[in-house]
Amino acid sequence: MTELATQPAEARTGVKRISHWIGGRLVAGESGRSGPVYNPATGRQSGEVDFATAEEVDKAVQAAKAAFVSWRQVSLAKRAELFFAIRELVHERREEVATLLTQEHGKVLSDAIGEVTRGLEVIEFCCGLPTLLKSEYSEQASTGVDVYSIRQPLGVVAGITPFNFPAMVPMWMWAPALATGNTVVVVPSETYPLITSDLYQVFDTSDLPGGAVNIVTGDTAQLLKALAEHDDVDAIWCFTDEASASAAKSYSKGNLKQVFTNEGRSVDWFDVKQGEGRWFLQHATQVKNIWVPYGE
Repeated sequence: MTELATQPAEARTGVKRISHWIGGRLVAGESGRSGPVYNPATGRQSGEVDFATAEEVDKAVQAAKAAFVSWRQVSLAKRAELFFAIRELVHERREEVATLLTQEHGKVLSDAIGEVTRGLEVIEFCCGLPTLLKSEYSEQASTGVDVYSIRQPLGVVAGITPFNFPAMVPMWMWAPALATGNTVVVVPSETYPLITSDLYQVFDTSDLPGGAVNIVTGDTAQLLKALAEHDDVDAIWCFTDEASASAAKSYSKGNLKQVFTNEGRSVDWFDVKQGEGRWFLQHATQVKNIWVPYGE
């Protein structure tokens, strides 16, 4: 699928160049490598996706790391307010996004609208995060000692997304990770990258600070390795196939980052047995226990 880019995509009629979104702005790829994106209905090339280098991956990670300092300090109330705004922006564009999904992925429009709607429901779920992130308190956990348990963000979370649900699953990743105070680097499928990449318009028109969400396109396997081995990435979420899940865990052994995968199996955000989204929120935070001794 990889090829050398010999002519700018903009110079070819009907071919859209798909670039990175780093630090709150569009960044054209500098590797000279790209991959074609086809319209399955016509078989014609509709886009050309830039393939990121290790240096470009590092720029995205550093942008997320820098944004984390201020983003994790934003109050739960303010984050909820911002997510309500993001929800409205996505809702306004749901038919447009569904049409893009049909053109790029080949799903019938009704199925595409259903996928976008399911992703939108995840964003709506995250609007209730002030309640979902409530801490716990145990009185007399030990003699004369009370314990507080609080949930804190991890830092920079990288998300590797699949080809079969290019609209819904990325929302499963960036929405809960962002809502809980993390910053994000998202990698869309190189086969169907347009849907996730096009969402930069939502982030750009919201009050989300630059660098809170970054989108890096390219060879998924190579980007998985680069992000898993990066010391400034605190967690990697990989929802693709079983081989990629194993690779994510293997690459992350050297820096002991958190790895969250579906092990190549189907996952349903709204399944009661899987916690109805709380499973994702748990992986997006770390629990800190504070022991408070007291006496007479």
